[in-house]
Amino acid sequence: MIQQIEFSLCPYKRGVHIITGEVLRNLPELPSKGLCNILIKHTSAALALNENADPDVRHDLNAIFNRLVPENAPFYMHTDEGADDMPSHAKSVIVGASLTIPVTSGRLNLGTWQGIYLCEFRDDGGSRNFVATIIGD
Repeated sequence: MIQQIEFSLCPYKRGVHIITGEVLRNLPELPSKGLCNILIKHTSAALALNENADPDVRHDLNAIFNRLVPENAPFYMHTDEGADDMPSHAKSVIVGASLTIPVTSGRLNLGTWQGIYLCEFRDDGGSRNFVATIIGD
């Protein structure tokens, strides 16, 4: 069985946000076992799995990304869409655009402290579109 759905999330401010619950609300009933791949259909945001309890982790990750890839670097050529645009593309490449998560007993098989993160790298990224592909029995 293969299912595929597309969904959108409302805009988030720049930063790292736990979206596990929103993703789950948009998924169809999951198979007893299989895989779920989630792709964000944008080049200026990313998806990650990480700490779902302590908000300091999200704050620190955002600070790390901003230090690794600063705005207004003099060597950027792609600058027409604002100071946060080229850094957002680079950060998206570093983090990645998709996640593949095992499905076990009809649930995403995440670790106890894992949550799905939306890494929003734009000041005004707008709503974000996703495609989820579920493969299972």
